[in-house]
Amino acid sequence: MKLDKLNLNGKKDSIEVLDKIFSAKINPKLVNSVLYKTNANYKGRHAKTKQQNEVSGPTSKIYAQKGTGGARHASKKAPIFVGGGIAHGPKGELAYKKRKLNKSEKKLSIASLITEKNNKKDLLVFSDFTNEIKKTKEMNIIIKKFEITNSLIILDKKSKEKIEKSARNIRNVKVTDINHFSAFDIVKFKKVVFTESSIKELEKRYS
Repeated sequence: MKLDKLNLNGKKDSIEVLDKIFSAKINPKLVNSVLYKTNANYKGRHAKTKQQNEVSGPTSKIYAQKGTGGARHASKKAPIFVGGGIAHGPKGELAYKKRKLNKSEKKLSIASLITEKNNKKDLLVFSDFTNEIKKTKEMNIIIKKFEITNSLIILDKKSKEKIEKSARNIRNVKVTDINHFSAFDIVKFKKVVFTESSIKELEKRYS
């Protein structure tokens, strides 16, 4: 199939793309599964409290078992004492397993989401950026001109070097490359933007 290709002056051309990525069968069930796994893996599980066996200090009984009139206790490392271990607290990153996402799931979900964006006219293809855009003001003008104020911009390496600095402080715009985006990114942003070269890289990677 063919898609429109735009340059920064607004002139239209066309580019041939693979049907299996840009006109694929949309699989909502698979997409939901991939988004669930991706979102779960994004969560930082860094919080950790020390359990009784991890608290430093003596393990001796604090007083005799009988004759004190008080309750029976072992060491001060027990959870009921201040400074003791924490019962049922967060166990840190290593206690949680990463959810596996195989290659075929990833490829099919990306194709489904890109096809959906294309069907809704929320997918744009630009010619490769040949001139460096140094100022955020210049980049803002381009973004408003093409109505991509909420967009994921997926670029080839050379184009990324040309515009990355000017776009990184613009709200609701993410500039990335083929190797560093996920299904979650495509759903998060309203529009998806490619360059001609990044389309070719995408087809090599996901076909």
